[in-house]
Amino acid sequence: MRPVQSTPMTARLADIAAQAGVSEATVSRVLNGKPGVAAATRESVLAALDVLGYERPVRLRRRSAGLVGLITPELENPIFPALAQVIGQGLTRQGYTPVLATQTPGGSTEDELTEMLVDRGVSGIIFVSGLHADTTADMQRYEQLRAQGVPFVLVNGFSPKVQAPFISPDDRAAMRLAVTHLASLGHTGIGLAVGPKRFVPVLRKIEGFRTAMQERLGLTPEEAEERIQHSLYTLEGGQAAASALIERGCTAIVCASDMMALGAIRAARRLGLDVPRDISVVGFDDSPLIAFTDPPLTTIRQPVTAMGQAAVRTLLEEVGGTPAPPSEFVFMPELVVRGSTASGPRP
Repeated sequence: MRPVQSTPMTARLADIAAQAGVSEATVSRVLNGKPGVAAATRESVLAALDVLGYERPVRLRRRSAGLVGLITPELENPIFPALAQVIGQGLTRQGYTPVLATQTPGGSTEDELTEMLVDRGVSGIIFVSGLHADTTADMQRYEQLRAQGVPFVLVNGFSPKVQAPFISPDDRAAMRLAVTHLASLGHTGIGLAVGPKRFVPVLRKIEGFRTAMQERLGLTPEEAEERIQHSLYTLEGGQAAASALIERGCTAIVCASDMMALGAIRAARRLGLDVPRDISVVGFDDSPLIAFTDPPLTTIRQPVTAMGQAAVRTLLEEVGGTPAPPSEFVFMPELVVRGSTASGPRP
């Protein structure tokens, strides 16, 4: 049996180029993971390596292990395990093995986790609420990943600078649903507790909130802005934001996550207010178990199952060589009315 040789040196470029029917410069670009090479040409060069018995560079080894990376933020917010479960089930049904990589404060960064997964020869990567959602992040990292020939899908976030499939809930529509529901109950003092302003889903929620407040209550964008409080996507963040909004006279609070909504309920109670008699609270996500809180939470349900399945389907189409055109697939959320909202105060 012919021994596998080491990665070819410059002298071997001519052999590979001749075998693949391309220039030596093209072979060099492929071996160094540089962009600007067509997928079919890249495959011809890799096939030539295999035929001539050369070992592929680590980052270019055949992605046949059937591993798919899934990079998520921390798992304390129940929406992320819920998405991971749907994506994991979808992958295993198609014969792939999901590899869950979680970012934690002070732990590995998204770039480090990506590098780790690529080094292990994953077939592709699904990013959930990653740096693609951060308007201040450098999107070049995703183009570099594409140059390495690794298919990927981006969930919950968007950047026009990245040529890739995006999967998102309709954040603007979500805010219209929430504001319309609260306004129909007679609330005029409606506030929004939302995450840091640099994130795309936050900007979209603000846009939807402003539009809905203008349409339903006749508020100007400036007046609506006074009803918006930025905080962290945590229980404590929701509590801090809600306390500030209640001080400004809000009788109803829309929160950008269910965890924030639970914090808002805690803030109301600490101020001696009852939910929903004095303050109405709407969450976002419809996380597992959120129907069993006290009171059961009215929330905007993210279409987790549809989004997770779409992420898997879109990624595997790309892995299989029939990629969808780079675009954003937007999924409609739905309002789930439970016990944390009630009629607003009478004039």
